[in-house]
Amino acid sequence: MASRNLWNVSSNILFGSRCCIIQFSTEIFLKTASFRPFGVKCDNKNGKSLKNKDLLNNLLTLGVDIDKAKKRQPGVFNRMETNEQTLKIFLLSKGARKEVIASIISRYPRAITRTLESLSKRWELWRTIMTSDLEIVNILERSPESFFRSNNNLNLENNIKYLLSVGLTHDCLCRLLTNAPRTFSNTLDLNKQMIEFLQEVSLSLGHNEPIDFVQKIIFKNPFILIQSTKRVKTNIEFLQSTFNLNKEELLLLICGRGALLLDLSNDYVKRNYTNIKEKLFSLGCTNEEVQKFVLSYPDAIFLSYKKFNDKIDCLIEEKISISQIIKSAQVLDSSISTLKSRIKELIHAGYNLNTSNILLLSWSQKRYKAKLKKLGG
Repeated sequence: MASRNLWNVSSNILFGSRCCIIQFSTEIFLKTASFRPFGVKCDNKNGKSLKNKDLLNNLLTLGVDIDKAKKRQPGVFNRMETNEQTLKIFLLSKGARKEVIASIISRYPRAITRTLESLSKRWELWRTIMTSDLEIVNILERSPESFFRSNNNLNLENNIKYLLSVGLTHDCLCRLLTNAPRTFSNTLDLNKQMIEFLQEVSLSLGHNEPIDFVQKIIFKNPFILIQSTKRVKTNIEFLQSTFNLNKEELLLLICGRGALLLDLSNDYVKRNYTNIKEKLFSLGCTNEEVQKFVLSYPDAIFLSYKKFNDKIDCLIEEKISISQIIKSAQVLDSSISTLKSRIKELIHAGYNLNTSNILLLSWSQKRYKAKLKKLGG
């Protein structure tokens, strides 16, 4: 018994007070669950923190803006598995510079969750549309979401095949991939519904080349395929009834600048048009002048209540007449600050805005500066 007690004391000294019970014949000694003398296995929490540390180190080595990436998609940093090294090697093999790769991950960190198999397949599909790897790299540099947003390559493949089969050109598909990548995340049925609807609109308006019509609409408004047919139909009906357009006039409008209005919220379109009418009516315009203004400059409907009114007021305050504004509506493309600074510079240079062309208020900076220089401003 004395020897047993001595063994108990010795074992407590050897294993400490935190041991659990170990049975030697009839003896059981304490030993905790955390005591692992023959190898260590990290629990999920520790494993996650180690992985997160490795991920941060890898991203810093790549030159990624960690703060920006975490702000964009914080969930990526909680994943146990990421493929940042795979992504780096893959994109380098396609001609991307390290700075470009860092920028892509900083702006769209979900890119590091894609596997090599998925990346390779998606790249292969894009190459059925693009002419070179460098072209794809340039698009990724501008818009990483367009490539990395979805991981469903089968859906992408089916949509590409369908859109090509109905006569859309590679340029059209390139525009869709670059500007509205969600088009290829749509189910095939959704894209079919919109394409078939647009073809029906074309025929109903007397346009006998529906594919040409669809291409024109997509080039003007690549976002249209990610909207519902109900929304587009309601906007077309609104334009036709509000401006009392015949088929030819409506066709001309929606194939031109009016195409950009088709995917907007119906309430937004109606609300902003109502504001335009009220503002121009208050300045003495007739209903005919209001309609002429909007038809010549549909972009006005994109402007919020405040922006539209503030721009009009800014021009009126400088003694520019409402008739001048209606005639040269593109001046509203410029911001308030640009309008104010240019008006000030032109007046200083002796340019009479009340009797001269006011379109230079919306010219490109290069063209405007050249004109100002000629004026001696």
